[in-house]
Amino acid sequence: MYPEELVAPMRKDLTVAGFKELKTAQEVENVLNVDNGTTLLVINSVCGCAAGAARPGVKLALEKSDNKPDQLVTVFAGVDKEAVAKAREFTMPFPPSSPSMAIFKDGELVHVIERHHIEGRNAQMIAEHLTLAFEEFCKK
Repeated sequence: MYPEELVAPMRKDLTVAGFKELKTAQEVENVLNVDNGTTLLVINSVCGCAAGAARPGVKLALEKSDNKPDQLVTVFAGVDKEAVAKAREFTMPFPPSSPSMAIFKDGELVHVIERHHIEGRNAQMIAEHLTLAFEEFCKK
């Protein structure tokens, strides 16, 4: 487990952008079992690609996109183990990956961005990817 003083700024990076932190398996279950609307789940991480591409890319996509998910939620890998384990059940059959992002529509997993889609890309590229996914899955 990472110490809270280390991860607090990384948590805040998403919560100030409107993300709700899910810290227990029950919280994850309550949010992802909803069968209407769209949810963006970010599995946050302490790694460099989370700081340099994933979190900035998500925030940029939310700023730029006309279509946005109804709910923004996050769990933190290596910290909120119970919540992350439950979130990963919902992202099956994709293997565990952090950072990663998933879009759910009407309770169904419809899009996943795994770590290998994030590594080696910059925030702008992540934002473009997410913006296209929002266009496809989050239209009102």
